[in-house]
Amino acid sequence: MSERSASVGSPDGSGLDGAPGDGDPGVPDRAGSVPPPSDTRFGEQGGLLTYGSYLRLEGLLGQQQLESVPPAHDELLFITIHQVYELWFKQLLHELGDARDRMLVHDAYTPRVRLERCRVIMRVLVEQVDVLETMTPQDFGVFRSILAPASGFQSVQFRELEFLSGAKDPAFLRRFRGLTDSERDRLERRLVEPSLWDGFLAVLGHGGFDVSTVEARTAALHTIAYDRGRHGALWDLAEALLEHDAFAGRWRARHVLMVERQIGLKSGTGGSSGASYLRSRLDLHYYPELWELRNHL
Repeated sequence: MSERSASVGSPDGSGLDGAPGDGDPGVPDRAGSVPPPSDTRFGEQGGLLTYGSYLRLEGLLGQQQLESVPPAHDELLFITIHQVYELWFKQLLHELGDARDRMLVHDAYTPRVRLERCRVIMRVLVEQVDVLETMTPQDFGVFRSILAPASGFQSVQFRELEFLSGAKDPAFLRRFRGLTDSERDRLERRLVEPSLWDGFLAVLGHGGFDVSTVEARTAALHTIAYDRGRHGALWDLAEALLEHDAFAGRWRARHVLMVERQIGLKSGTGGSSGASYLRSRLDLHYYPELWELRNHL
């Protein structure tokens, strides 16, 4: 073994914990994984990857293209905020999709981990509105007219999140304008695929509970709520789903206040009724049976 290889692991080159072979490049360790090649370097001298190339920063930072002429100062903020929203929506879809898939195979633990991460992300989404509200209505008015007919109503990923969470409404596909074929396909798949609620019912059913009717599910949830010693994992999972639902409600409430502060009761740029439409969505619950349970506790 060369000096360089011997430097990986213990001083005598026997591996990270002294076991023969552990830490040797190309040799599986006792956990079955293959260590990285010995020429991997942590430092700029390796030259294999840079911060900018890994994050594709040149392309990412080139996506904030202003439409206003002359350039409106606050348009950059407006674009950045909404692009960041879409990045977080992508992460939420990643986490919630995995939570749903794991519940469908009766995993009650990992979905709670995924939902907890989503709760923290949703908190960021709510607080991010504060940044957007540093823009005054007057400054927004400088470039708002050029946004039509674009609208946040057209966020495909946001609708995917609602469909995945259980709020499936085929009417959105009829009202959308400008959907690409791939975007329409994505939304249509979300309409027919299992939701997070379907995943939760799969976990309950695997736990021996009848989930065939609303009454049976109410009885099951009541049993779980009052026997957390036996069913603590199921109770915690139900609470994680309720928290996801609650934070979605907080985001909608914060959003409508921001819209009213910026444009009052004027129509949205996409032709929607603006704040009045957003207010009509405030009572939406993804998991109404979990909220109804509170009436029986």
